[in-house]
Formats: sequence, C-alpha cells, structure tokens
Amino acid sequence: MDEMEDSLDRQLREAAPYIDDAGFTARVLQKLPAPRPHRESLRAVILLGITLLASGLAYVLSDSGRFVPWTLERIAVLPMMWVFALALGTGLVIMSLGLAAAVSKVRESQS
Repeated sequence: MDEMEDSLDRQLREAAPYIDDAGFTARVLQKLPAPRPHRESLRAVILLGITLLASGLAYVLSDSGRFVPWTLERIAVLPMMWVFALALGTGLVIMSLGLAAAVSKVRESQS
C-alpha cells in the first residue's frame, strides 16, 4: 500500500511542473490569517454533554427503561429453536455487512 502511495505521489509531482507566478502564491499565503488553535476538547465536551442529555431524555421518555425487562422476559419465554434462529440470523447479517465493507474497502484501495 505504501509503495502504491509513494508511486502515486511521485507521478503527481512529475506530471505537474511548477508554474512561476512571480511570488503571487507566497504573497497570498502571507496575507492569510494565522491558523486558530484547535478546540478539540471543547468539541468533545459538547458532544459528550449532548449524548448524555439525549440518553437521559430517552430514558425518561421510555418510562424509565421498563421496556427492557419486558423485552427480556419475552425473549426468555421463546422456544430455544427460535432463540437459536434469531442469534444465527443476526450473526449472518452482521457478518454479511462486515464482508461487504471489507470488499468495498479493497476495491477502493485498488482503484
């Protein structure tokens, strides 16, 4: 993969020779404002706060999560063959999605 990237970088550098612009690019870059420091920590705090707020709201609106034990009780009384079929079907769907993602990634890297 690194060889392909290095080869591509080399080809791009060789294909487009530098066009002299009498210092125009340098002057434009000097007039640009200085880059601002990243506020990654502030963004993380905001996302975490919104996530906690949404989780709390979902918990309250779902009658304090009472649907969870009811659903577990319904699953517990299912016949064992149904539970096995549900687990097998879920596993096959997840495996298929993973395989499709892997194939897509390989095709993307080859093109």
